[in-house]
Amino acid sequence: MKRRDLLALAAGASSSALALPGAVRAQGTPGATTVLRFVPQSDLTLLDPVFNTALVTRNHGMMVYDQLYGLDSSYAARPQLVEGHAVEDDGLTWRITLREGTRFHDGAPILARDAVASIERWTRADVLGQNIRAITNEMVVVSDRIFLVRLRKPFPLLATALAKPSSYCPVMPERFARNPPSVQVTEIVGSGPFRWVPGERMVGSRAVYERFAGYAPRNEPASFLAGGKVVHVDRVEWHTIPDAATAGAALQQGEVDWWEVPTADLLPRLKRLRNLRVEVKDKAGLMGMIRFNHLQPPFDNPAIRRAFLPAINQTDYMTAVIGDDRSLWNDRCGFFLPGTALATEAGLQTMAGAPDYDKVKRNLDAAGYRGERVVLAVPTDLSSLNAMSEIAGDMFRRTGLNLDYQASDWGSVATRVMSNREGLDKGGWSAWCNYIPGIIALNPATQSYVRGPGKAGTSGWPDLPKIEALRDQFLAAEGLAEQKRLTEQIQLQAFEDIPYLPTGAYTPPTAFRSNVTDIIEGFPLFFNLKKS
Repeated sequence: MKRRDLLALAAGASSSALALPGAVRAQGTPGATTVLRFVPQSDLTLLDPVFNTALVTRNHGMMVYDQLYGLDSSYAARPQLVEGHAVEDDGLTWRITLREGTRFHDGAPILARDAVASIERWTRADVLGQNIRAITNEMVVVSDRIFLVRLRKPFPLLATALAKPSSYCPVMPERFARNPPSVQVTEIVGSGPFRWVPGERMVGSRAVYERFAGYAPRNEPASFLAGGKVVHVDRVEWHTIPDAATAGAALQQGEVDWWEVPTADLLPRLKRLRNLRVEVKDKAGLMGMIRFNHLQPPFDNPAIRRAFLPAINQTDYMTAVIGDDRSLWNDRCGFFLPGTALATEAGLQTMAGAPDYDKVKRNLDAAGYRGERVVLAVPTDLSSLNAMSEIAGDMFRRTGLNLDYQASDWGSVATRVMSNREGLDKGGWSAWCNYIPGIIALNPATQSYVRGPGKAGTSGWPDLPKIEALRDQFLAAEGLAEQKRLTEQIQLQAFEDIPYLPTGAYTPPTAFRSNVTDIIEGFPLFFNLKKS
C-alpha cells in the first residue's frame, strides 16, 4: 500500500491518531485555552542552541530566548532586546543600550551583565563569534542597561553577527551564560516570548511552551526575527510523529495544526484538501551537503575528498529529498545560496553530467585510498537526511569505498557528529549528510560550513588556511564587485579543499490548517500567528 493511500485510510478511521486533552476539543468556547499543535522535523533532543546548532534546537531556542538584534525580512539587522547603539572611537567602541522593561522568565530584569555574559559564551562556540572574540579588547558593563564592546579594529558587521539566525547568540541570565559552551544549559530561564514547560516534556513525544505574560514586545510590526513578537496563542505543543502517514492523518483530522516538513510523496494529497494550506514559508530554504570528518582518515586527505566530485549528481539528491517538482529545488548549487547577490556557479562543472563511478575509482586509487573503513552516520527519523544518506551510501558503495552504514535516531547522530572527534574505534565518524539554512549562506561572513579554522570550527573541523585568508579579505572588502570577486575565489578554492560536497538547494513546503493564519515568513516561528 502506498503511503498516500495509508494517509487516506488513517484519516477516515474513527479512532484518533493522538490522545488529545479536553481543553483542545473545547477550543473556541469562552475562556478556552488557545493551543497550537505542531509536528517538528524531529524530536527535540538538545535544548541549548549554543551547545548544539541543530535546526530543531534553533527553532526551540527562538521561542524561549530572544536576541540582542534580529534580522528583518530583508535580512537587515535591527535592534531587538537592544534599544540602540552608538559606534565611537573611529569604529573601535560600540556603546549598546538595552531596552527598558525586558525580563527573564523568572521575572528578573535583563541587564547588561547578562548580555555581556551571553555574548562571551557565544563567541567561544561560534566561528564568526570567534572572529569577534579575537579582535575584542574587552566588554565593559557601564550600567544596568549599557555596555561597551571595545575592539582592536573596526568591525562594522557586529550587529549583523549578533542577529545571525542560526548558531546564534541567545540572551540568558549571567549565571547560566557563565557555563562553557561545551556544557549544555538544560534549565531554561529564557528571554523570549514563550516559556518552556519542563514538567510536560516527554522525550521522543512532546515538548510544551506557554505564552510568557511578562514578555515586552517591540512596538514595530513583526518582520522575520525583528519587530514586535506578539503572541496570540496561550500554548504551543510540539508532537513528535516519526511516521509520515500518521502525521498527515493527524493534520487532516485536525488533531495537529501544523506539520513542519511533510514528505514529498504526501504533498499532492495535502494540497488538494480545502481545509489545509501547503506553502513555502522559508524562501531561503536549505542547502544539502555530505560533510566529511577532516580529522580522521581517509577524509583528512583533500585528494580523497575531491575524488568524489564526478559522482555527485545534485538532481538525484534533490529528487530523493523533495520529489519531482523542480520549482522546489535547485541542482546548480555551490557553496553560497543560488539566486542571491554573491552566488556564483564557478567550479560547478566539476559535478556536471551523469555520475562517473569509474573515474572516482581511478581518483581514489591515485589519491592513495587503500580500503580504510568509512562510517556514514545516518539518522533514521529525519526523512530528508535519511533520503540523502541513501543516495550517498549508494554512491560510496559504487565507488568501492569500504562503507560502514550506521543508522540510528537523530538525537544520537547529532550528538555524535557534533562532539565526537575520536577515531572510529572510539565511536567516531567519517561522513554524514546534513543541511544548513540558506540564510546563513548568503555570504562568506556567515557561511560557517565553508570555513576552515580547524578544531575551532563546525563539526567536521576542516583546516583550510587558503579559504580563511580569502575570507579575511572578504571581511575587509569594500564594494559589491570586490565582494563578488572574493566570493568566487572562495568557491573555487572550496572545490579544491572540499569542506563538504554540495548536494543541492531546496525550499521544502510546510503544511498547516486553514484556521492558522499570519505565519511569519521564514523557518517555524510562533509569535504573530493566530488560530481561530
